Amino acid sequence: MLLVAGLGNPGPRYANQRHNIGFMAADAIARRHSFSSWSKKFKGEIAEGHLAGEKVLLIKPQTFMNLSGDAVGEAMRFYKLSPADLIVIYDELDLQPGKARIKTGGGHGGHNGIKSIDAHCGKDYRRLRLGIGHPGVKERVNNHVLGDFAKSDRDWVEPLLEAVGENFALMVSGDDSSFLNKLALAVGNGAHGDQEPKKKSAKGQSHIRAARSAKPAAAPTKGPMADMLKKLFGNKD
Repeated sequence: MLLVAGLGNPGPRYANQRHNIGFMAADAIARRHSFSSWSKKFKGEIAEGHLAGEKVLLIKPQTFMNLSGDAVGEAMRFYKLSPADLIVIYDELDLQPGKARIKTGGGHGGHNGIKSIDAHCGKDYRRLRLGIGHPGVKERVNNHVLGDFAKSDRDWVEPLLEAVGENFALMVSGDDSSFLNKLALAVGNGAHGDQEPKKKSAKGQSHIRAARSAKPAAAPTKGPMADMLKKLFGNKD
């Protein structure tokens, strides 16, 4: 079993903010793969499904970002999971908008959600970092992170989230390189070279297998994903 945590802040006030891209990614995965409806448990919202032959539990902590570890740690203890069974999806200031990077372990980089999860769960879990870009100066970081995505951002946010949902089974199966390439192609970045070396556990190696190639996902025009994106950005002129 894998636990996949998308990070963000709960409530409509924060729904469209850059800091909530982890929540958006979790929603995209759940919709694309027909996970169960979201329900409240472990101080969060959870949805269950299967990907690449693995049972997957999605969780969106409802504790606010700085206490994300309270919810994720509770779920891990309940299911007796180790850090190798955890994937966390979150926003990354130090990556250009639309870029993605995967790593296992490492520092929190000033991200309070990751700092909290490290304290509750250990550090040796896999991290999918989705770039939101840096505003350029430290004084503008807080407003940037807690600001809503602009309408112009939809050109990369739409295909990125769609590609995460469409191709997440590749990451579950351990084919991180192919997964990152799918995301890069979807947002027009070409081949992706941002995968960082990861620590391999015996369990992680046991379910790594080759994945079939697929066409990169196009931005949706109809369906639940399209409806969510219209609410997020509004209609294009």
